[in-house]
Amino acid sequence: MQKRLLSIYKELLNQFGQQKWWPADSAFEVVVGAILTQNTNWKNVEKAIANLKNENKLNEKAILEITISELENLIRSSGFYKQKAERLKLATKKWFELKDKNDLSIDVLRKELLSVKGIGKETADSIILYAFEKPIFVIDAYTRRFCKKYFNFESKNYDEYRTFFEDNLSQDLELFKEYHALIVEWAKNTKS
Repeated sequence: MQKRLLSIYKELLNQFGQQKWWPADSAFEVVVGAILTQNTNWKNVEKAIANLKNENKLNEKAILEITISELENLIRSSGFYKQKAERLKLATKKWFELKDKNDLSIDVLRKELLSVKGIGKETADSIILYAFEKPIFVIDAYTRRFCKKYFNFESKNYDEYRTFFEDNLSQDLELFKEYHALIVEWAKNTKS
C-alpha cells in the first residue's frame, strides 16, 4: 500500500506540480481560514479574509476585541456568518492559549482543539497540520472521493481514513501538506 500511495502521489505531483497549500500569511490566518471554510467554498473565504485584512482585524487581539456584529459583517461572505463569528472568537481564545506550546503532542493539541464548539476533526487537523505544522493527515470530502477512486476504500469513520494515510506514509510534515493539497487539486480537476 505504501508503494501505491507514493506512486499516486508522484503522479499527482507530475500532473499538478507543487501546490504549497495553505494560502495564508500567518499561522493565525490558517486558523481563521479553517473556521471560515466550513460549509462554503474558498472564494467566499478569501473575500472574508480580505475584509478582515482591510480593516486590520486579522490578528488575535483584534478578533478578541471586535464586537460580534462587526465580525459578522466582515465575514458575511463566508456564509453562516453568525455561527462562524462566535466560533472564530472561541477558536481565537484557544489559539491564544496554545500557540506558544509547540511541545504539545498532536494528540493533546487535537483534544484541546476538539473541545472548542464548532471545531470538528477536519478543522482541528487542518489547524494542526498547517498552523502548528505537525504531521497529521487531513481528511475532507476530496480525500474520501480520492480513496474511493484509487483504493476502493470507503468508511463513515474519519479516523479510519486518517489512519490509512498515516500508517502507510512516513510521518513527514511536508509530504502530508503536499499530498493533501494535491488531492484537493485533483478533486477540483476531475468529475469522478
